[in-house]
Amino acid sequence: MTSMYTINYALRAHKRDPFIEFIKGMLMTPFVLHAKPVPPKGDSTDRDDVNVDDQMDANVARYCDILSSIEELINEHIRKEKKGVPEQSRLKRLVPSVSTFHTQLPLRESFLLANAKHSIAARRFVPPSFNDIRRILNTAQIIAIAPKLKLITFDGDMTLYDDGKDFEHDSALVNFLVRLLEFDLKVCVVTAAGYPGDAERYEQRLSGLLKGFESARLPKIFCERFYVLGGECNYLFQCQENYHLKYIPESEYQPEEILSWHEPHINAILDVAQETLQRCINDMKLPCTLLRKSKAVGTVPKPNVRIFREQLDECVLATQHSLVSYLQSPSGKQHSLPFCAFNGGRDVWVDMQILQKFLGTTPSETLHVGDQFLSTGNDFATRSQCCTLWIVNPEETQNVLIELVSSLEEKKSQENCR
Repeated sequence: MTSMYTINYALRAHKRDPFIEFIKGMLMTPFVLHAKPVPPKGDSTDRDDVNVDDQMDANVARYCDILSSIEELINEHIRKEKKGVPEQSRLKRLVPSVSTFHTQLPLRESFLLANAKHSIAARRFVPPSFNDIRRILNTAQIIAIAPKLKLITFDGDMTLYDDGKDFEHDSALVNFLVRLLEFDLKVCVVTAAGYPGDAERYEQRLSGLLKGFESARLPKIFCERFYVLGGECNYLFQCQENYHLKYIPESEYQPEEILSWHEPHINAILDVAQETLQRCINDMKLPCTLLRKSKAVGTVPKPNVRIFREQLDECVLATQHSLVSYLQSPSGKQHSLPFCAFNGGRDVWVDMQILQKFLGTTPSETLHVGDQFLSTGNDFATRSQCCTLWIVNPEETQNVLIELVSSLEEKKSQENCR
């Protein structure tokens, strides 16, 4: 039985996505009022009066009507954003925390595809769930961005490979990433793993993928479209024709505003984060140590130790609170720099604008795939910078890439027919 503590914890704001919860609430109306269970045999109700197919068609139509209305809310929000007054959109009033939409989202079309696979409208006892809606949003985003996609980025752990593992040589994702490169897309793995200028360490983590490139005999023009951005956006590498990674100096890809950051300002912020994390370690008696880098500080669990997610979230939220309070103080205002605290246990800068500027793409042409889009996750900050797909494991990454490759092939076929 679920404990009251678990229920309360799950209802906390940092564990929920307000926009998905909003859509869930809207879809409850047709589920509660119209998705009525068909009477079983022997029931006093006359089963002949219940046409199951007609009822299901009606349920599909009702779900589609609501999702079409939400599409209109999104479109109005996009128009208001372009005018510089997003706060005036109706969707912003209904979901105050709603982020930027870089494309329209064909939710009705996406729902019909999802319903064909999972029979959502046929369910009588289980309403559309968080995961149903997350997947519908993913498919809608794929449909919208496929015609103009130029850059796709991936989180590492739990997106391309299991947590703390390496990219396996027999991963089914190898062929899909090769296909993306063959579609003239730039592909980048964005990871918090920080090995200063050390290409070999990143090559080890991605050895299965790089060997896949070699096995596919990927030509130079495709290899050079693959990048790795690691260590809090400090270390950028590009794949070469020999299937090894080449380090690109910060001066070549980082914008002037980041290069101009002063070390004392960086250290002042890291000092606050380190003090808070150490206090969390002491208070919760966590079996881990602190690790400080040039632009990051975090906790590292001791060997063969697993830190519970609730404890990691406590560290993240405590650090966020301390940093926000510090940067709002008189002494902290002069040290104001962007930061992100996430439940991998480290502070990390995940700024898609760096890659977009360097590679010449825009937010509506960029897609990020990751598993941590709640407010304590390291993918959360990308929402304001580009389009996103929210997955939960490498298997689901494979599923969304099947959809994306199919859409890209359709686009290519249409172009060839012109």
